[in-house]
Amino acid sequence: MIRREQVAARLRLNPELATAALADFVRDAVHNAGARGVVVGLSGGVDSALAAALAARALGAGRVHAFCLPHRSSDPRSEADARAVAGALGLPFRVLDISAQVDAYFAAAEPDADAVRRGNKMARERMAILFDQAKKLGCLVLGTSNKTEILLGYSTVFGDNASSLNPLGDLYKQQVWQLARHLALPEAVVAKPPSADLWPGQTDEAELGLDYPTADEVLYLLFDQGLSAAEVVERGYPAEVVERIVALERANRFKRRLMLIARLSGSAVNLDREIPRD
Repeated sequence: MIRREQVAARLRLNPELATAALADFVRDAVHNAGARGVVVGLSGGVDSALAAALAARALGAGRVHAFCLPHRSSDPRSEADARAVAGALGLPFRVLDISAQVDAYFAAAEPDADAVRRGNKMARERMAILFDQAKKLGCLVLGTSNKTEILLGYSTVFGDNASSLNPLGDLYKQQVWQLARHLALPEAVVAKPPSADLWPGQTDEAELGLDYPTADEVLYLLFDQGLSAAEVVERGYPAEVVERIVALERANRFKRRLMLIARLSGSAVNLDREIPRD
């Protein structure tokens, strides 16, 4: 029986093997799509930095087009960190401010919108720009959401969870940090508190009400090991934490299965059969 003190070790990767496998994934996806490369939104955080680094390793830096998409409310340090990552990796880099279009919508139509709605609009605006730039450049959009975020539903539908390919989707947050340090990404980016930078002072862990190491371990036991919530609690995790994680996962499953289609035939898309990719 796996014990709590063993879980963190189970989450340790072979960094050389994981890096090679994820770079191969990116290379194969781009090749199979006949694309010229990828575009990626660099937020100044560790997830987008790692995704960009893996893509640069797979394709070469010149085929990874990095964009920083700040809003006037964004922390200026986020753009500085994004620039540092792009510089360290040698990526083409462009800044496109999203303030005008986001602010125009809320000023004209929804002046009383709360911070969450405004943050979601920013996330969707950023992804709309990335897909437009991908069309212009003949590229795919590189996803940057990790496994912890995906399972907890900590994402915006058609915002940061929209992409053409995602090399991080099977990496828990601890594993993202591990690979980022293995690839010697700027320590200021790797070490800073995770934040979507959707409003001043916002952090992932404060918004979730969970710390990432605990969330990773509980999710690993639930989904990789197939334990019940009660069995996870038996291993020493606080019941209220486990209950919150289970509730978040259940409430946000819809985000992992977009475009739910009503069944009318015997071969409904996303319900009955997968169409071969290649």
